[in-house]
Amino acid sequence: MTPSATVGSDRLTGRMTALIGEIRAVVDRGLPPELTAYLVGERLAPHLLVDPNGPDALLTPAQCEGDPTRYRQHVLHAEEDGGFSVVALVWLPGQLTPIHDHVSWCVAGVHQGQESETRYRLVSDGRTARLVETEHVAGPAGTVAAFAPPGDIHLVRNACSTTAISIHVYGADVSRLGTSIRRVYRLPADQQR
Repeated sequence: MTPSATVGSDRLTGRMTALIGEIRAVVDRGLPPELTAYLVGERLAPHLLVDPNGPDALLTPAQCEGDPTRYRQHVLHAEEDGGFSVVALVWLPGQLTPIHDHVSWCVAGVHQGQESETRYRLVSDGRTARLVETEHVAGPAGTVAAFAPPGDIHLVRNACSTTAISIHVYGADVSRLGTSIRRVYRLPADQQR
């Protein structure tokens, strides 16, 4: 399942504009992907728990709208040089991604609701491959995850009964690529539990 997408969703709030400036300062340092993701996550975290309906909201009402058929991607910002993108993902109850990895480093922070993530590793014997579940993480509002390929294989879902919204920062131009997903995995998945 791919997200429905909205590019250039509405205008940016003052808080989002400030966050983009903070992200730009980190990305412009030219650090390794893992460190960049970690530092961007540190900048994102304080913005996540702001009252979504308050005067200093992170997103506009239009950027919080979901899609009844699949999770919705609102591309909020993409740097002109392709250095990073900021996306709001809106998940109605039960919506999920396929098992996938990413084209670049990624930071995801839960802004509203709760997301569930199942992480996998790829195991190969040289002829065949399978996915092995390594971890299940429940992410309430305020939770941040930062990672860089390889080893970033996961499935994300909204397993609660209300809308979930997360803010994602990718080290690529998602408005040009259309998605942050590098590969969708349709291999057998072994569960560790």
